[in-house]
Amino acid sequence: MSETAETSSGVHPVTRPHTAAGQEATAFEAAHESYSFACMRCGHCWEQSYEIQHHVDAKGQPFVTYYADGKRVPSPLTRPTCVNCGNHVVRIMRSGQVSVIADALHLPTRTTVPAPATAGPLMNGGSHEERPHHHAEHHWHLSDLLKPFHLHRK
Repeated sequence: MSETAETSSGVHPVTRPHTAAGQEATAFEAAHESYSFACMRCGHCWEQSYEIQHHVDAKGQPFVTYYADGKRVPSPLTRPTCVNCGNHVVRIMRSGQVSVIADALHLPTRTTVPAPATAGPLMNGGSHEERPHHHAEHHWHLSDLLKPFHLHRK
């Protein structure tokens, strides 16, 4: 229970599974977690999914190992490192934060209407010109992620 609000924090102790012989098993079922990261130095943002395997050592103490893209990696929660500049001042957010903002920023700024089959006025103010599509990957900055959350004060 939380001492300040006297409510459960939602954190529960890890229970160790037992084998048929009554002995504790040494491995748990793998969990999958995804996180969004933003470097506070260079502004680079990315997302990464992890497979987390829970284990019990010889002394009975639980420990976890993290895997990303099939390779064992250090815990992203203890000392995250920017994949762009190597800095360790990295903000960790819940998964989807980077992709939600990226999707929002890719929305077209104006509408285009296909050329009508017959001559006539344009409907809803669109234009006939096609906008070029850029398929190059965009480098996101921290400020891109924070724009939708800024409060405008008057």
